Amino acid sequence: MNYEKIGSANGIVIAVSKSDKHTFSKENCSNIKLLKGLGVEGDAHLGKTVKHRSRVANNPNQPNLRQVHLIHSELLDELKDSFNVTAGQMGENITTQGIDLLELPRDTVLYIGETAVIKVTGLRNPCAQIDQFKPGLMKAVLDRDKQGSLIRKAGIMSIVLESGEVYPGDQVRIQLPPLPYRPLERV
Repeated sequence: MNYEKIGSANGIVIAVSKSDKHTFSKENCSNIKLLKGLGVEGDAHLGKTVKHRSRVANNPNQPNLRQVHLIHSELLDELKDSFNVTAGQMGENITTQGIDLLELPRDTVLYIGETAVIKVTGLRNPCAQIDQFKPGLMKAVLDRDKQGSLIRKAGIMSIVLESGEVYPGDQVRIQLPPLPYRPLERV
């Protein structure tokens, strides 16, 4: 992995989305506001503790490591021949372009727009809802590497370090964490 190349890359925000209900897809917005330690203002997953219903049922006191969900638009491009999926429809809050999100090490910091700062916590683990949205989509967002290990392509999760407004067109700057880099795992 060429982390130096990733660390010098910059991306752009293509779309921002939120939903105040626990729906699979989120509506595109003109902007979203990230709140430090909480997530996206007005989104059902806002909070210091976990808000995903299955995780709440297991342990409602877990820290919310899934405050902001990001997907790279390149995944949507990859899927377009078989599935008509647009920004926000897979539940992400921020759709990016130009950054290989899945290759970022854990604890990478992303500076978005003028003031928003988030820290990458791990991979999104797609659930059965994805096939309810588009039959067969689960298989399309899962893959295997040469060693047979599972590759999850449905985006990454993060927490908010600094509040700020995020708009389509905002720049995304990457700050790699200190060495040694740790690969992303599902959260």
